[in-house]
Amino acid sequence: MNILLINHYAGSKHHGMEYRSYYLAREWVGLGHQVSIVAASFSHVRTKQPEVVNSVTKEIVDGIEYYWLKTPEYFGNGIKRAVNIYTFISRLYLSSTMIRNQVNPDVVIASSTYPLDIFPASWIAKRSQARLVYEIHDLWPLTPIELGGMSKWNPFIMSLQLAEDFACKHAHKIISILPHADRYLVTRGMDRNKYYAIPNGVVVDEWETDQSIVPDEHQSAIQKIMEKGNYIIGYAGAHGISNALENLIHAAVLLKDAPITFVLVGNGPEKEKLIDQAKKLGLTDENVVFLPPVPKKAIPGLLDMMDFLYIGLRKSSLFRYGVSPNKLIDYMMAGKPIINAIEASNDLVQESRCGITVRAEDPLSLAEGIRQMIELDKSTLLEMGQKGKDYALKNHDYKVLARRFLECIEN
Repeated sequence: MNILLINHYAGSKHHGMEYRSYYLAREWVGLGHQVSIVAASFSHVRTKQPEVVNSVTKEIVDGIEYYWLKTPEYFGNGIKRAVNIYTFISRLYLSSTMIRNQVNPDVVIASSTYPLDIFPASWIAKRSQARLVYEIHDLWPLTPIELGGMSKWNPFIMSLQLAEDFACKHAHKIISILPHADRYLVTRGMDRNKYYAIPNGVVVDEWETDQSIVPDEHQSAIQKIMEKGNYIIGYAGAHGISNALENLIHAAVLLKDAPITFVLVGNGPEKEKLIDQAKKLGLTDENVVFLPPVPKKAIPGLLDMMDFLYIGLRKSSLFRYGVSPNKLIDYMMAGKPIINAIEASNDLVQESRCGITVRAEDPLSLAEGIRQMIELDKSTLLEMGQKGKDYALKNHDYKVLARRFLECIEN
């Protein structure tokens, strides 16, 4: 089968995020399919941008054909990002005949965060007599409306709504990482029988074999905590507003006299503010340690040094449709008990019984949950961690997810 996947922000193991399209495509290639990915030449989430020489540059990456469409650079969410988006869509229209002739797709997947690429994807699918699949990462335009406060009458939002409604009515299948997005999409004209939920995943082989050593700075800091005999509650990831890490700092104040040290690894716009907040609240290195990010390959080794792992998000009305955080799957693969402070319509921690769920944005509830966890015996904690890993292997291995995706298309 010839598969054409359109994802503005698609990356690869060599370029950085986004990884989902790459990992699915790599598995499909391994199953004998021909896979092509169309992506923009510039994306704010990539660590390395591809080298482009023409308006369309073709590159083979791990057996996957990439078509990089030349787009301008941008920073932030201003007008330049909008120009980047519309440039990508325009170039996709202009190059659609060339791409269609070269790929000859049996399936066309529109998979960008925003839904505007459903129009050129539909055009290519119709002329190729191919099936059209709409894959949803985030619900746009609902996300900028509910979280960004944008008016539904904003021209950009109206164009997004037109695209989403078109996808709901014309796509043969709709696949999303959000388990309950169908509750919303049926209000936009989707036939519920079209809908399939396929969550984010993990590459098991990379997790277990493709690892690098944890940096000396991190090993030294964590070793000092171990020597003190403190429990280590780890967080590894972005330090942004949505991660609600200030609640972790306030919980550390409530647990100041307990044998617990919080270790926060990563970077982000809120990091300096969090460090200042910890100092003002009288916390020391006995209570909270801030460390820089580590390479992706070092994550397994880093998480293995922790006793518990924390994940949290700010409350959001959008979570009524579910969440699928990559970080949570990594935590499960680490085989450590998880403290979950996310309020959503789905809860993988409770479902897999790999930890405890507390109220979001509630330091008191978080502190009480941590106290409960450290009172559990070692065998119970080991069992919790193993349940999480078993659940991830069964439900989130990209080898499993890639086959499920194809089954949904072919059903």
